[in-house]
Amino acid sequence: MSENDQQKAKARGRAEAMFTASEQRDVAMQEQIKKQRAANDAKTARLRALRLAKEAADKAQSESGDADSAGKPKRGRARKPGMKRVFV
Repeated sequence: MSENDQQKAKARGRAEAMFTASEQRDVAMQEQIKKQRAANDAKTARLRALRLAKEAADKAQSESGDADSAGKPKRGRARKPGMKRVFV
């Protein structure tokens, strides 16, 4: 019986070691995910701040006298001389 008990103890030890290693990998993975989320949140906040600053600058520019030059529609592409418009 003692040999059977030793085998059970060895098997239990291996199982506990595997379980502990698995838990450590899970914890490491969760920490990595948490770091990635924090980095992504920081990037999003930075980009949002840049966007809001640009929108504020654009709004200030449109409220000033510079709106006339910025609001002009662009001319279409110039045609080659002798070419006619063809509508299909």
